[in-house]
This record gives sequence, structure tokens and C-alpha cells, in this order.
Amino acid sequence: MTMMRQTWRWFGPADTIPIDALPQAGVEGVVTALHHIDNGVVWSQEEIARRQTEVATRSDGRPSGIAWEVVESLPVSEVIKTRGPDYDTHIANYISSLENLAAAGLSVICYNFMPVLDWTRTRLRAPMDSGATAMLFDLADFAAFDLFILKRPGAEDDYPPSLLAEAEARFGRMTSDQAARLGRNIVAGLPGANDGWTTAQIRDHLAVYGDIDADQLRRNLIDFLSAVVPTAERLGLRLCCHPDDPPFPLLGLPRIMSNETDYATVMRAVDSPANGITFCTGSLGVSPDFDGPGFVRRLGHRIHFAHLRNTTRIAPSIPGKTSFYEAAHLEGDTDMVATIRALMAEQTHRRDEGRDDWQIPMRPDHGQDLLSDHDTQSMPGYPLVGRLRGLAELRGVMAAVGSPSE
Repeated sequence: MTMMRQTWRWFGPADTIPIDALPQAGVEGVVTALHHIDNGVVWSQEEIARRQTEVATRSDGRPSGIAWEVVESLPVSEVIKTRGPDYDTHIANYISSLENLAAAGLSVICYNFMPVLDWTRTRLRAPMDSGATAMLFDLADFAAFDLFILKRPGAEDDYPPSLLAEAEARFGRMTSDQAARLGRNIVAGLPGANDGWTTAQIRDHLAVYGDIDADQLRRNLIDFLSAVVPTAERLGLRLCCHPDDPPFPLLGLPRIMSNETDYATVMRAVDSPANGITFCTGSLGVSPDFDGPGFVRRLGHRIHFAHLRNTTRIAPSIPGKTSFYEAAHLEGDTDMVATIRALMAEQTHRRDEGRDDWQIPMRPDHGQDLLSDHDTQSMPGYPLVGRLRGLAELRGVMAAVGSPSE
């Protein structure tokens, strides 16, 4: 039986989890990126090769037995997302990075098209009943930040009266330290990306999107793909867009990759095998309308990478938006067993078609802090024991469901 390719996100030498630990977890390949390079700057062959060597080498100098297999992420700059000044230069730099990655043997490249912020949470280590901690998004706390800390003009129009009242009450109970921590949590995004932003800087970034609605942002995404996909296709690369996280608008910003319809639209607009999907069950699964197995059946041929994680929706919620926390991988709102069964069936179909990319790389995305994780300040959502549990559970599901022909 052939399972999905089991990979693990690693943040480079500064990661609290050393490469040495990954073979012990049964990891087959590494997902990483060059986080130290500014967005819009070319990834040189030298920097790519250095990261490949870091992945391939244990701390004692022996081979690790694993390699860098998936790029997550090659960031799309705000200049590209907004079609700002130096747009052509940023597109040319992105293409140069793609060429350098292809020359190094890398072929699966994840990115996202979320404006300003990437993933957004209000608490990075919220206590669970089990004693674990997990990342959490609380809609009332987020509204309190939006209304009373960021003080975004027009923010009150985005929330109903009941949530406005709750947000005001929450803010009224916050100490200055708690308010500051909430702000830091919200702008954390990808590790290292936005740590130094002030509220004034956030307002400046938001202002850039003043005239960009969802239709315009979608056109900008399609223009970006139209510019880079021909190179990716020529080089045999598979670009895959990560969904919005969470999958609904925040801070008045448009969101355009939040559901299956969004993906179908973009896949049709740039109809190439090089234009594909990062299938994140955690991000998409925040929506009560998410149908994991159905998504795979309908768009599975364009899935190049899978993030398998689970979330549980909680109160408070309003139409189109909800609070949620990062659940254990088999315990949230998404039917993970049925979704994995669909992914395994997709792999079998690809193999029968003779596709070179029939095996889908997956990783246990996020994880609750468990046991010794509490003593290690790992990247939020990326603990050792919590993800090890998740990978073991997902591996067990893959082994149990198999593929229909086996």
C-alpha cells in the first residue's frame, strides 16, 4: 500500500526541533522556506543550496536521510498583490526564484494571496480541557482589537450590535499588557514576518487596499498566475495556493481563496497543471459549508499539496464568521477519515493515469502543545509532540483506509 508522502514543516536552523528528530518521527521529507529573505527578493541558488544542505545534515555531520521536498512558501509580495510600484520587477524576481528552485530539483511550491496578514489567531496557546494548549481565534477579541486597539475607520460596520457590545466589554476588562499581547498575536502571521508592526503601520498597509475589492484582488491573482505559470509549466513546477486563514474577510480586507468556488474559479481562469491547490483542511474547514471529500472528488486533480489539520467552531459567531480553535487532528469539525479516503482514491486514479506526480505530499499541519511541548517555545502551532501525535494518527488512517484497488 502506498500512502501519501509524509512531510514535516521545518523553519530552518532556528527551529526548536532539530533535523535529527525528524527521521525518528517517520518523516519522509521536509517542507521549508527561506524565511530570512525579504519578500520580493530573488532566492539565489546559493541560498537554496545552503538550506538543502541544512536539511540533509544531522547536527553531528552525518546524513539525515531526508531532503527538502516542498517549498512553503515562496511569498507573493504585497507589491504583486496590489499591483503596486515595481510590479514588473517583483514578477521578474519571482520567476527567477522559480528557475533557481527548479534547478535545485524542487518542484512543489506553496504560496498564498492573503492581503497584509497571513494566518490570524487571537490566542496562540489557549488552555484545553485535556491540559493541552492550542491556537484559537475568538471573534469578540478580534473585534475588540479592530475597534479599540487598531481603531480602524468603519470597523463598527462589520459587526452586529451584540458583538459590538461584547467586544467593548472584553476590551474594558483587558489590562494594557493583555491588549498588547492580543495585538502581537494577531499580527504574528507567518513566523518572523510581521513581528515588528505597530498599529500605525497596520493602518498604513490597510490603506493600500482602500480601492481594492475582492474582484480586483482576484484579477490581480489571475494576472500574477498568468505571468508566472508559463515558466512553472516549462520547468515542470507545481504551484499551489493556500486558502485564506480564516476563510472570511478581516479588517475590511478582501478574501478570495476561501472556499471551493473560489478555487474552481481560479483553476478555470489559468487552466494549467502548474496552477494548483494547497488543500488545507484546517483553513477551509472553519466554514460550516466545507465538504472535504467532495472538494477532493471535484478538484482533486489540481491538489499538489495537503495540509491535514482540524478545527472546531465555537461561539461567538455571526453569519459568515465564527470563532474556532485548533482541534486534535481527528477530533474537529472536518471528517478527516472520509477526506483522507478521498485523497488516497485520488492518488490511485493519478497512478492509473500514469501521472508522475501521483503521490500527494501531506503534512500534519499545526498541533496542540502536549506534554514536553509546554517546556519548549516552539513556533506557534508547530510543536514536536503535538504534531508527532497528529502524524501518527494520520498515518494510521492512511494505513487503515488504503486505496480502493489494494
